[in-house]
Amino acid sequence: MSEFNLPLASAIIWMVGLCLVGGLMTPRADWYARLRKPAWQPPGWAFGPGWTIILGLAAWAAVRAWDAGDAAQQRDVLILFGVNAVFHLAWSPLFFKLQRPDWALIEVPFLWASVLAMMIGLWPIDSQAALLILPYLAWVGFAASLNWKVVDLNPR
Repeated sequence: MSEFNLPLASAIIWMVGLCLVGGLMTPRADWYARLRKPAWQPPGWAFGPGWTIILGLAAWAAVRAWDAGDAAQQRDVLILFGVNAVFHLAWSPLFFKLQRPDWALIEVPFLWASVLAMMIGLWPIDSQAALLILPYLAWVGFAASLNWKVVDLNPR
């Protein structure tokens, strides 16, 4: 019988939790349909699979770093991923629930910085784990430009 892997289970819970809560906080209301959006916005169906892949890679990074780190580094991994979860979960309610893309745009630098902090913090523990965060960083940068364009196209 194999041993239960708590770091792996925790990383999966982190990933699935962010995907589920993020999805639940992203209603496709009439308000969203009426927003003007840039032509380069990906189709709506692409966001779910995209986030699943990106957060799956981040979860893999967490497990790699946890396994490679000592007790202090493992604590740092928990802090980095916990802080990121807070900022990750803050964006969708601002944009979709409160219908305030402008407020969400103000929050984006904090989310991006939390992802960058993950990369920087993981690098000395496991450089390959840090590189697994790169798609997340790139996507948040792209999402920030998309958020900015939505604000620009839809002045309050």
